[in-house]
Amino acid sequence: MADPARAAKLAQRIKVVVAEALGRKVKDPRLEGITVTDARVTNDLQHATVYYTVLGDQAVQADAAKGLEKAKGVLRQEVGRNITVRLTPTLEFVADQIPVVASNLEELLREAKKRDAEVAALAANAKHAGEADPYKSDAPEDVDIDEDDFDEEDLDLAGDDDIDEDANKDADSTK
Repeated sequence: MADPARAAKLAQRIKVVVAEALGRKVKDPRLEGITVTDARVTNDLQHATVYYTVLGDQAVQADAAKGLEKAKGVLRQEVGRNITVRLTPTLEFVADQIPVVASNLEELLREAKKRDAEVAALAANAKHAGEADPYKSDAPEDVDIDEDDFDEEDLDLAGDDDIDEDANKDADSTK
């Protein structure tokens, strides 16, 4: 097993070599619109998967896949010349699904933004379900409550300036 870091470096080198070879060595018109997006190499450095995208409809993408299969030998030969490994890895070409997934995600985000705008418009005109003042008072509205209004208990405590809590405990414990 090779080092994963070495496999990653080799994958990046294969990506560059395949992209350059598609532009210079391979003269197939089906391969003109191909963009190499990524490459992955197994840890044993024997197999490489090259991801690509093609602008166009399904027919153009199918033609590009056929063209890559036909040019696989030339591309592998070019990779073998430009990398320093004992065995040249086999190449597998896979159409990259990231642009499709990204466009689906963008559509979902547009839809969510539209729904958020609808909810915000509904919320702007909405009223709360309860009263304006949800905190109700027991006192009638016409009676003014002053700070001087205390219960009888409060009046008894107001006269004692120094309350000795320990004395009360001692008195309770002697009973």
